[in-house]
Amino acid sequence: MNGPDSPEPLAAGEFAALMAPLGPFEPAPSLAVGVSGGADSTALALLADAWARARGGRVLALVADHGLRPESGREAALTCERLAARGIASELLVLTGLEPGPALEERARLARHAALRAAAARHGLLHLLLAHHAADQAETVAMRRLSGSGPAGLAGMAGLLETPEVRLLRPLLSVPPGRLRATLRAAGMAWVEDPSNADPALSRARLRAARADAAGTGVLARACVVAAAARGGARRRAELACAGELAARASLYPEGYALLTAGPSDPAALAALLRTLGGRAYAPSPRQVTPLAAALRPATLGGVRILPAGRRGPGWLVVREAAAVGPAVLARAGAVWDGRFRLVDAEGLASGCRLGALGRAAAALRRLPAARPLPSAVLETLPALWHGAELVAVPHLLLYLHPPLCREAHVVFSPPVPVAGAPFCTAGPLLPREIVAVYGEGGAQAAAAPYVRLS
Repeated sequence: MNGPDSPEPLAAGEFAALMAPLGPFEPAPSLAVGVSGGADSTALALLADAWARARGGRVLALVADHGLRPESGREAALTCERLAARGIASELLVLTGLEPGPALEERARLARHAALRAAAARHGLLHLLLAHHAADQAETVAMRRLSGSGPAGLAGMAGLLETPEVRLLRPLLSVPPGRLRATLRAAGMAWVEDPSNADPALSRARLRAARADAAGTGVLARACVVAAAARGGARRRAELACAGELAARASLYPEGYALLTAGPSDPAALAALLRTLGGRAYAPSPRQVTPLAAALRPATLGGVRILPAGRRGPGWLVVREAAAVGPAVLARAGAVWDGRFRLVDAEGLASGCRLGALGRAAAALRRLPAARPLPSAVLETLPALWHGAELVAVPHLLLYLHPPLCREAHVVFSPPVPVAGAPFCTAGPLLPREIVAVYGEGGAQAAAAPYVRLS
């Protein structure tokens, strides 16, 4: 048995146990893996490849090159060559438009994740694996604690996150990075060292240096992972309760509105509904939502209106605020309008058509059979295709006024965050029992208090 200074490689059975709570998977699972060429993502590529092959599946490594360092292109190509030598298919993604300046770390992360999600979706791969590990989780918890995050934020990164394109999976959140390097050494696999990981200009790199625990096996790092797991469990229970509330009380419709039964509402459930129907990534603050949830009434919050359901019953209509919808966008496959509706495809779509709100044109369509069941407030906020000032089509009403400009189109309700998706997942058999023995199941949370000061 190796000591903490010489970690053991991660065995195939251990990795399988880490993947188990992140399913379900297809009988022959196909996975995308984000690979930077560094030790962590390279180890994940090897582990995921072995896991998928054992189940008759396959892996595609997505190698992202930010182009921020002169040598990054050569390193990315070398990574693809190393993976190919192991029989792992890869695709090189070259990111453009990233310039040095403020918030470069965050901008690069967002650009990388967007490129990875898009590439995985393009290949028809539902699962995208990322290589965040226990030390990354510990740093995330510490940084969020230092910035004053609440309990949900202090749960750290989720092991499973549903996005409109793919399922993001982080199976290594409980694995110290030292074990990933040991896995590569045991496999005889080389990796790339990125000097930016030690750049003191980056906040995460400063925290990493202050932590002085490269292997991620120190007691403080492990305690942060315990704390994140405990808070993650609480967050999961809260999200399940929210989903249950919504299932019992809310009906969500493909036209982008909901009906809510009468009576007080759970604040978290109402906030989730407002977030999703408003096409936003984040909900209004609890300070705004809680009083409204306690006594529902006509109101506008977060770009969403709450109205009496009228002929639909004694409850409440929750619909996008017409005055808050976004401007029209160029109509092409994949275009997203108002953060809520995605144009999936269109036949015979003329150049110059735009996707926007039906708006005042709804009044003339009120008597159409497909429009009669819809409240007027909903009709105005439906997506429509326009050519200049001319209404071309309203796909949700199956209305195509000018076949030469558009014969058929499919527009789907696709908000950035589902009203109730997969609950928060901490991922994995979590950590050594001795840490729980030291801190206790709940007492471990105290160990996640800020333990370093950043200059």
